[in-house]
Amino acid sequence: MRYFLAALMMSLVSTTTFAAEKDIVDTAVAAGSFKTLVAAVQAAGLVDTLKGDGPFTVLAPTDAAFAKLPEGTVESLLKPENKAKLIAVLTYHVIPAKAMAADVVKLDGKKVKSVQGSEIAVSVVDGGVLVNKAKVVKTDIECKNGVIHVIDAVILPPSE
Repeated sequence: MRYFLAALMMSLVSTTTFAAEKDIVDTAVAAGSFKTLVAAVQAAGLVDTLKGDGPFTVLAPTDAAFAKLPEGTVESLLKPENKAKLIAVLTYHVIPAKAMAADVVKLDGKKVKSVQGSEIAVSVVDGGVLVNKAKVVKTDIECKNGVIHVIDAVILPPSE
């Protein structure tokens, strides 16, 4: 597993160096694979927060991850009357600290508290990391106010 994480980190060196100059929002916009996440962050009014000092760890679902949700879910969450629910879902993807991959691996079998307030289960399986049931597919995208780990599914807080 150590080799797996080392290989992932090496593949991100150029991305990490570039991204570390940008905040989390600008990094997500520049990546191009987080259009749905960025639109949701804008609709929720969280842009300024995620451009703030942090540090934050964002478990960032890709556009493909959002596409796995039941039809109409994203559209429903983006409606102004569902802003509170959208904020809860988005802040569940944020940890109020900078947790690099090496730190996350040490949390195997434990839970971490999200900004939303509910806990996220962390487990190491088959050389990879799961947060709840979402697989971490890319790690350690450093930003000037934290780090992004890319996940393959949207995770929902327990009450959702």
